[in-house]
Amino acid sequence: MDQYTIQHSPILMNKSAEIVSRQAGHPSPPLGIVAIVFAVLFNAGLYQVITFSGKAHFPGPWESADTITGYFQAHASEVLVCAFLQFGAAIALGIYTATVVSRLQYLGVRAAGASIALFGGLMTVFSMATASLVLWVMAYPGIAHDVAVLRALYYFSFALGGPGFSVPLGLLIAGVCVPAAFMRLLPKWLVIFGLALAVIGELSWLDLITPKALLLIPLTRFPGFIWLIAAGFLLPKAIKHATTPVRS
Repeated sequence: MDQYTIQHSPILMNKSAEIVSRQAGHPSPPLGIVAIVFAVLFNAGLYQVITFSGKAHFPGPWESADTITGYFQAHASEVLVCAFLQFGAAIALGIYTATVVSRLQYLGVRAAGASIALFGGLMTVFSMATASLVLWVMAYPGIAHDVAVLRALYYFSFALGGPGFSVPLGLLIAGVCVPAAFMRLLPKWLVIFGLALAVIGELSWLDLITPKALLLIPLTRFPGFIWLIAAGFLLPKAIKHATTPVRS
């Protein structure tokens, strides 16, 4: 195929432009930095309600109604700050999700994995945002004194922030890992780590029927922060090698 044919063929010209564009780099927010912002905001919010010094801390679902209502009545300001920061974390995760899916598509992923990642990421974001807004309601003056309403809101918030977070996060991670493995976009160790987290995340679904599965939620959440940050920095922004042109 001669140079004249290439220059005057719209299909070949478009293909050539696409290859050059992909080599130039994906125009997007820095994924690794966005993941760090997400992790920092989330954990800063968690810091407001968690303590390791034996003082009052955010109650677990196994605790008594008096303990749950007593905490929210006495610590409304800490819960309010937690809700504020974690709502911000949800926004950061939404930006990460949109960017990582766009990056996969830019790098040539046409498989269902990118769409699964988008679904999982957005579901995690919606769960987080809703849970944080419910926490804000619980911290609102007067709500904590209505025991029945508070307990209903508490368990709803816990479900959203528990399996409602870990299960779809596993889908986000798996949706990135599988196509990245086939196209060698991420290191093998990070793919294996991600797939293990995805399995744990999906198994955390069992928490809805057995309290013994509760540990699977933090086992997905906190290592998941590390995976998201690592993937954000290691996922390439551009195709390293141009596709070999078709010759006739």
